[in-house]
Amino acid sequence: MVAAACLLVLCLLPLIVLAAELLAGAEGLAQVEATLLAPRTWVLLAETIGFALAITAVALIIGVPLGSLLGKTDVAGRHAALLLHGFPLFLPPFLVALGWFHLFGRQGPLGSVATSGYLFSRTGAIATLGLVFSPVVTGLTLIGLRGIDPSLEEAARAVARPRRVVMGILIPLARPAISLAALVVFTLSISEVGVPMFLRVRTYPAAVFTRLGGANYSPGEAFALVIPLLVLALLLLLLDRRFIGRRSFASLGVRTNERRMVHLGRFRWPVSAGVWILCGVSVAPIAALSMKASSGGWLATSRWLGGSLTNSLMVAVLAATVVTALGIVIGIRLARSKRGSTLLDSVAMLAFFTPAAVLGVGLMATWNRGATQLVYSTAAILVVGLAARYSAIGLRTVAAVVSRSSPSYDEAATIFGGGYLRRLSRIVLPMHGRGIIAAWLLVMVFCLRDLETVVMFYPPGGETLPVRIFTLEANGPETVVAALAVLHVGLTAAVLALGGLCLRTRRLM
Repeated sequence: MVAAACLLVLCLLPLIVLAAELLAGAEGLAQVEATLLAPRTWVLLAETIGFALAITAVALIIGVPLGSLLGKTDVAGRHAALLLHGFPLFLPPFLVALGWFHLFGRQGPLGSVATSGYLFSRTGAIATLGLVFSPVVTGLTLIGLRGIDPSLEEAARAVARPRRVVMGILIPLARPAISLAALVVFTLSISEVGVPMFLRVRTYPAAVFTRLGGANYSPGEAFALVIPLLVLALLLLLLDRRFIGRRSFASLGVRTNERRMVHLGRFRWPVSAGVWILCGVSVAPIAALSMKASSGGWLATSRWLGGSLTNSLMVAVLAATVVTALGIVIGIRLARSKRGSTLLDSVAMLAFFTPAAVLGVGLMATWNRGATQLVYSTAAILVVGLAARYSAIGLRTVAAVVSRSSPSYDEAATIFGGGYLRRLSRIVLPMHGRGIIAAWLLVMVFCLRDLETVVMFYPPGGETLPVRIFTLEANGPETVVAALAVLHVGLTAAVLALGGLCLRTRRLM
């Protein structure tokens, strides 16, 4: 009950308070009516939805073939290629865009007027974000393919060629995982603020953000603008419930140690070269940032860094711990189809599907009050916001991990009088410790990379490293900004490396 109440306060209360604020008073209703009747509102929303759909399409075009090749074929160095391809996903996307700018901007080594014009356009933003988010599709496609019953693949291979087996059997069976990937990419795309603002592309969430600060400050209009985004979030939740839901657990939770690889034969080296070139392109912006930072940017880094590095680590660790704790309690119930777990999962997914700008406005409306200034004026509001935003990741990751095991152990302990905490500490946590650590690590990295949520309400002096880089980008020294970006890259790499080492150690034990 405590975990359920915490999840409802984190994820649902901001949306309820936001709805109440929108409907309170005639003046508020008049502002809502004027904003929603303006044609520019719906034109911008349609453009943003098209923008997110295009990014999702690019991610699918890249990720599904790459996930199939890395998951089911003997591509040379496929594990290293997957790490290289996936790493940029764990960085704030606008850092990747900044790297492309230093590579293809007018002053970049490969830059010209033409390349700069292409980059600072809707097409450039789609290409940038499509490449950044494609590892979501690659990873979930790979996991979905590896969860398929090997006997089905063996039967198909007996009557069909490998290519037809992959396209006609394996990919359709992995469709729930691929559909989930598409939904996640669309959600991340519709929430993205940093890349569109940096590349000067008009989007709906950016319009909400600008109404809450700067020359276009208009909180009433910002509140009104969130209504269509709330409706969109509900539609995404409906899609998840109707077409994915528990089928994603069947696809992501079941694992087999048996691997039947498709041998590429004489095509192995050409295909491997193509895969490695694509993976190399993914990290090219990081190399460009490193080159820019080496031109004197490191010397002044400490003066510009402030407390942002410490803030990022502290907030990410606390938020990941809160989310994982909730995920353990609720995710186990979800995996075992306990009463009420589906409703709580829907609440968490609604907060994730809700664009970050909307969730940020709801959090401001909920916590920016005299009685709650102890939360709103401190780093606690960042923990609350990130826990609300990413609780679905922790919950569903734990649920997918637990669904891989039989409930008979827990049931046997219950029969012999084992209490809940005893069963949790003696059975569930030891059995699924690696998966729970992986869930904590995944949530922490997403909290580290977050910009679009915390930029809405970070307290004075409480900015995280992505926010610090984002606010310095317009007026700070380019080399220093690049150095701070590389510092964030190094921080993320260190966290992933330590997490991987911890998981490997537990596996050896």
